[in-house]
Amino acid sequence: MQYNSRRRRLNLKIIETSSSQQVWLEGFLKYIAGEAQLANNTVAAYRRDMEHFFHWLGNRTIDALNINLLADYVSWLDKQRLAPSTRARHITSLRVFFRYLQLEGVLHANDADLLGSQKLWERMPQVLSPGQVDNLLCAPQPEEDKLWRRDRAILEFFYATGCRVSELTNLKIQDVHPEEGYCLCTGKGNKQRIVPLGGRAINAYHDWVREERSTLQKRSQNVEHWRFFHFSAEESLDRGAEGIPHWVFLSYKGRKIRREAMWELIKKYAIRVGTPSSISPHTMRHSFATHLLAGGADLRQVQEMLGHASIVTTQIYTHVDMTRLKAIHKKFHPRG
Repeated sequence: MQYNSRRRRLNLKIIETSSSQQVWLEGFLKYIAGEAQLANNTVAAYRRDMEHFFHWLGNRTIDALNINLLADYVSWLDKQRLAPSTRARHITSLRVFFRYLQLEGVLHANDADLLGSQKLWERMPQVLSPGQVDNLLCAPQPEEDKLWRRDRAILEFFYATGCRVSELTNLKIQDVHPEEGYCLCTGKGNKQRIVPLGGRAINAYHDWVREERSTLQKRSQNVEHWRFFHFSAEESLDRGAEGIPHWVFLSYKGRKIRREAMWELIKKYAIRVGTPSSISPHTMRHSFATHLLAGGADLRQVQEMLGHASIVTTQIYTHVDMTRLKAIHKKFHPRG
């Protein structure tokens, strides 16, 4: 079965909800952020999903919904031509929201639990070959790129650590320990894990910090400059008394680099070296895991480095690396 991997986003106008429903939504978001300790990006995803639900809800009230009406909501999601995984996430968000309303005594029963789970096709992750990775890592060049040391360090860290893009943008100087050869990554749910760093990643890090980062850092230290810009609470907390940024990777203006900028960076160098332009930061993560398994790493060790809560998530990479599976079969099967 052919599946179109291009995702379609819901483009909605400003969503109006009744005052009581807005209170429930805000209370729900505070609950999953504070009590459930979900990451900021996860909370933001729940907010978007629930805003789409309220858009569909219109003038109806939540306590008047039954399983038949909720089935209409699922049909509405189908008509939006969303990816199966996106539809499944919307339904999951609705279930969790309704459970919260049960805890608050707003609902007596959770009809959303009766909605069937979306059947998902298991898609193999896109993986680069070791040769393609080498070409990509060497793509930033001093003759063509202003911040080639930073870009090379970013690419090296993606491949060396298998970090998610949000984990890399939030990486701080104090999290990197080049002498000991590891960095401390903060993943989903603010869970921290230690990931080893190889020699090439450490060298690229040193080149970036010593030769380029200090210049960008100075651009953000002018106290008068800070008075004219409004930074988020997160940015303010992550700066010292003199406004010095603590993040490892900075933008051209000396601020925290955006997630979108890292996506654009990888696309730019992929096109330059002839690597498929469809790759993303997550492609580097997939390649990291697949190449580790191909080299003989234990699945549990890969799970730990990726920060997967369940080894079931990590097992997808055993399907990708058929060479390793054949080698294991040949080595251990009586008639291999």
